[in-house]
Amino acid sequence: MSIAILVVLGVILLAIFWIIALYNGLIRLKNRVAEAKSDIDVQQKRRYDLIPNLVETVKGYAAHERETLEKVIQARNAAMSAQSGGDLKQQVAAENALSSTLKSIFALAENYPNLKANENFLELQRELADTENKIMSARRFYNGNVRDFNTKLEVFPTNLMANTLGFKAQDFFEVADEKAREAVAVKF
Repeated sequence: MSIAILVVLGVILLAIFWIIALYNGLIRLKNRVAEAKSDIDVQQKRRYDLIPNLVETVKGYAAHERETLEKVIQARNAAMSAQSGGDLKQQVAAENALSSTLKSIFALAENYPNLKANENFLELQRELADTENKIMSARRFYNGNVRDFNTKLEVFPTNLMANTLGFKAQDFFEVADEKAREAVAVKF
């Protein structure tokens, strides 16, 4: 065999190994994005499970505040159905609406000193606050993985092969509602 043929075979083998390594790297990042999205789903499921307990506890103290409680349940149901729909933008909007209505329950508690002191309410409020923090962390983790994946898709030389191999950029989990970006006013 001539040296030219060996060089050509070497270049072909290097190209094949490069494509395999590139593909495997993209698959790893894509799976991290999927795992991070799953973490968000787990925490949102936990939130959905806590909300009915919180609402039932509040109902006992605030029977005439039914409208606020119904809005929370409607927002919870909308968020759950958006989660099963698969569209990230709808899911983000529904989750933001749910977060907004949950604030109204805690504002409602301000009007009922006995409710604020109720052990069940306090425990549910702590668990919900913990869950909200976990959701926020899961969203940050997801967005970090999406950033890494999208960056990998855009940098040279990966960008030459990524589209050919069928990889597409992922959307970030963003707050769409400008009101949700505003700081919460705490008044004593």
